[in-house]
Amino acid sequence: MKRIGLFLLTNIAVIAVASIVLSLLGVGSTLQANGVDLDLGNLLIFAAVFGFAGSFVSLALSKFMAKRMTGAKVIENPTTADEKWLVETVHRFADKAGIGHPEVAVYNAPDPNAFATGMNKNKALVAVSSGLLRHMARNEVEAVLAHEVAHIANGDMITMSLLQGVVNTFVIFFARVAGHFVDRIILKNEQGHGIGYFVASFIFEIIFGILASVITMWFSRRREFHADNGGAYLAGKENMIAALRRLSSMQPGELPDQLAAFGISDRPSKFGALFMSHPPLEDRIAALEATRQEELKIA
Repeated sequence: MKRIGLFLLTNIAVIAVASIVLSLLGVGSTLQANGVDLDLGNLLIFAAVFGFAGSFVSLALSKFMAKRMTGAKVIENPTTADEKWLVETVHRFADKAGIGHPEVAVYNAPDPNAFATGMNKNKALVAVSSGLLRHMARNEVEAVLAHEVAHIANGDMITMSLLQGVVNTFVIFFARVAGHFVDRIILKNEQGHGIGYFVASFIFEIIFGILASVITMWFSRRREFHADNGGAYLAGKENMIAALRRLSSMQPGELPDQLAAFGISDRPSKFGALFMSHPPLEDRIAALEATRQEELKIA
């Protein structure tokens, strides 16, 4: 119920923001004045507003939603030696990476994982699972934390949101162009848009969205190599390799879809390698082993 509520909240916010922006831009219809032909200019604006609104509303709410969906508890005043070490380690890496201190949180989950999120790299969130703290050595946990700080310092959350906004725009645009074609050419509807347009647009949006996810997942996999490189720079190459090797022997914890791309690892996709947000761990280890010490950096 919590996830359903957050999903509805996000979509209401997207519709509200998009409606306000469209009103300010004076975009009332995607059809030309004759009620027959598509107004491609208005359609592109419509698609861009909804495409980017969805992406950036999700980014703006990312910290709030991450805490609610995972139950992550921010360590505001460390009360144990472990909590103090966790906060100090993240802050030390943040200082080395040249960003503001992220919030540090722990969420209750038996399997190892961690994630980073936030709209601003100077006001981000790093969270680790209780399973990761329980099953990994301290130097390995350090490397995982460094990997997440590298995600933040590299601006991956913002970059992924921009890419998702562009992809969303083209998915919405071409789905409605295809829906218009079905409505006019196949169903012979001559005025306005009939139910066929909306049904066809919905179906094409799903199809194009699946194809577009191949692009976003490819980019996500590329960013993981950069985050591993940055993690090795912050915490040490051998520690980063050790952490990845330990993770390869365990089942990674599952994260909500909105956070999966910024976890330390992910479960194999049911739909094949093209739809995985993370490269195979053996490929990530091999890439780090082939990287010279002087090549380690925040990308």
